[in-house]
Amino acid sequence: MEMEIGIGKSGRRAYGLDDIAIVPSRRTRDADDVDISWEIDAFKLELPLMVSAMDAAVSPQTAIQIGRLGGMAVLNLEGIQTRYEDPDSVLAEIGELSDEKATLRMQEIYREPVKEELISKRIRAIKEGGVLAAASLTPQRVEMWHKIALEAELDLLVIQGTVVSAEHVSSKSEPLNLKRFISTYELPVIVGGCASYSTALHLMRTGAMGVLVGVGPGAACTTRGVIGVGVPQATAIADAAGARIRHLDETGRYCHVIADGGMRTGGDVAKAIACGADAVMIGSPIASAAEAPGRGSHWGMATFHPTLPRGARVKTSTIGTLQEILVGPARENDGRLNLFGGLRTSLATCGYANIKEFQKAEVMIAPSLITEGKSLQRAQGVGMGR
Repeated sequence: MEMEIGIGKSGRRAYGLDDIAIVPSRRTRDADDVDISWEIDAFKLELPLMVSAMDAAVSPQTAIQIGRLGGMAVLNLEGIQTRYEDPDSVLAEIGELSDEKATLRMQEIYREPVKEELISKRIRAIKEGGVLAAASLTPQRVEMWHKIALEAELDLLVIQGTVVSAEHVSSKSEPLNLKRFISTYELPVIVGGCASYSTALHLMRTGAMGVLVGVGPGAACTTRGVIGVGVPQATAIADAAGARIRHLDETGRYCHVIADGGMRTGGDVAKAIACGADAVMIGSPIASAAEAPGRGSHWGMATFHPTLPRGARVKTSTIGTLQEILVGPARENDGRLNLFGGLRTSLATCGYANIKEFQKAEVMIAPSLITEGKSLQRAQGVGMGR
């Protein structure tokens, strides 16, 4: 239902993940009997997880580790890994920059051209680790580099930008025809981001295997402040899930909805899936891992834009290993460790056997959920008061 903003303008009320809660059902289930695996195309993953194509989170080494833990990491083919033969020294420099100099210096660092031989080298390194190789390109660079990625035996391509549409208009260049490209490309393609029913539906109609949902909720993203664009994540996911139903009715094809950004805890992951997501894409939790290439720093793919940066380099504390963050065991009680153990327990607590069932869970608007009854935790800065 729309609300009046002023004479001549109305708008829907939208909700973020912090605004909602999952309602327990009449049934509970043993956590060992819960299946949280995810199947996309011919691939089956033990975790419904993609890790964001961010240089602070994904290197070939972390991609291999994440793959072995049951998820899939997406390598940024326009990032540090493909611009520099020795990315570690560059990543170390970024981590040591002062806040005042970080954005300007990163713009300089990312002016180094992408090297085609490094695209092949990084993808093959992941493949040699025995896991699926996924990588991202922006729409403007797909035609230029997708063949190199294909020859390196990439398994899945993500076409990703702040906002990606199926109807990009340009008077200066020929935009990527997503529908034509996807129909002729030999591998599954995921596209995004989007944050509305209509945009998600149009992207699904291109033949994409999945759509990324989320504009602006990421920990390092400043898109909402810089250009004023975004939709709270719970509403964005639910709208995209509605588009998935219509697309399935129209075509008989199921398109996966992947919640991208805004999830910090196991409870956030659970709520994203209860809103309709098939899987989640996370970045900042992975940047908090001991093995993360960002060395305690995290930044998004638009942080270094040459004329309009839409991200910040933020500091992250190291809270555990990749294994501890994803599948535990947890040593803290704030939900940031064992994210997918939290998801599994959420399904079990509410009585659902798998992800598809959990998407039908009842949710309610509950903006006080995080703070209700937690005055001692907040006062002492422990648990949910951090």
